[in-house]
Amino acid sequence: MIQEPGRGPGSGLEAGAGAAAGAAADDDDAEATRRPASSAESRVANRGWWDRHADEYQQDHGGFLGDAGFVWGPEGLSEDELGLLGEVKDRRVLEIGAGAAQCSRWLAERGARPVALDLAHRQLQHALRLGASFPLVEADAAALPFASDSFDLGFSAYGALPFVADPVTVLSEVHRVLRPGARFVFSVTHPIRWAFPDEPGPEGLSVAASYFDRTPYVEVDESGSAVYVEHHRTMGDRVRDVVAAGFRLVDLVEPEWPRWNGQEWGGWSPLRGGLIPGTAIFVCEAG
Repeated sequence: MIQEPGRGPGSGLEAGAGAAAGAAADDDDAEATRRPASSAESRVANRGWWDRHADEYQQDHGGFLGDAGFVWGPEGLSEDELGLLGEVKDRRVLEIGAGAAQCSRWLAERGARPVALDLAHRQLQHALRLGASFPLVEADAAALPFASDSFDLGFSAYGALPFVADPVTVLSEVHRVLRPGARFVFSVTHPIRWAFPDEPGPEGLSVAASYFDRTPYVEVDESGSAVYVEHHRTMGDRVRDVVAAGFRLVDLVEPEWPRWNGQEWGGWSPLRGGLIPGTAIFVCEAG
């Protein structure tokens, strides 16, 4: 599932660039900042955020995603169009950060055998509401509860990777559970977006911060505890993470904004999408 792109536009910070704005109103009294956040803090904060906001997210964006749609990003380009996974029939496929598992439902309709995993219990309840006929697993992507070499394909559409402090651990776990030569495809916010204000209009077109500042975007409550965390990686970081986990990068797709898509979604818009990339899709194969 596309984990809501564009968190943090009202903060006065450039960060967010990625995963959750617009899904629902910000948590009451949450304050946006940039500071370090550990793997454990990020996991607890983001599980809580997605549990609290799953209902609003599905209400606001379920129509765009479709009950059984496979959309790679806010641009609206689908797996039907891009064909990044290749043949799926009879393949055992793992979805990371599945949300309501719309993508897995698309796969099941085409003869695949998907397993949909998400950290947030409430998101998986929406998968049940939509009638998932395949396994749903509530688990941390950094500790996958599956045997090694047990999947033929894996993918993640804006799931998990934007929210973790240690993406190599997640990618290494995915590599472990995939069979040798299996493909893993994941989409994330394009790293360049972190240098720009997270606004859909003209104010979002001027560089406001260093692209190389990897300090996480964090929202904290009155006690200073994180309630939402998003982590920035440069394009080079993402490539090195893929290689460090044992994958071979075979393609990097930067979707252009299609003419038919006139909607704004967080900081995503036709204006910005026609000038700077919003999504990066990494196509990898397990070594």
